[in-house]
Amino acid sequence: MESNGITTSGGSGTVGVFVNTYTHSLDAKKRLTVPSDWRELAGTPNKLFVLPGIKDQCLCVYPAHEMTRRLERIRNLSIADAKGRQFARVLASRSDLVPWDSQGRIRIKDELLEHAGIQSQVTMVGTFDGFELWNPELWTKENASVDNDGLSEAIQYVGF
Repeated sequence: MESNGITTSGGSGTVGVFVNTYTHSLDAKKRLTVPSDWRELAGTPNKLFVLPGIKDQCLCVYPAHEMTRRLERIRNLSIADAKGRQFARVLASRSDLVPWDSQGRIRIKDELLEHAGIQSQVTMVGTFDGFELWNPELWTKENASVDNDGLSEAIQYVGF
């Protein structure tokens, strides 16, 4: 599969990367439409993992193939690793697995929407391996806090 002109090799074949920013509204039933190109990137099954941001007031969204990769570390934790198990327990209990319907809409549980301060508008931000959901005002502040020097430092940090 090729999308957005870039592909990368993943554990289950070739997967694209999530790029761009979109702003959408929640509908009356608090459903969010995921852009069609992002649904294509997520692949099958038609489900997304939604986790609370750890240090940011946002939601982190990953397709199944990416979550499978990320969960390997948790699967390899020793049952004697109390701190690791506590983290896994807390994160899993606050997360959700959501399917999208035929129109590409997902319904995120209220607790997660409250965590991110999302009420009616949502800014969807690509993060290459998934995407984040932000309250638009919080995203504007977060995005404004990174100047060109900060971006340069971030690029060097990740070895890009």
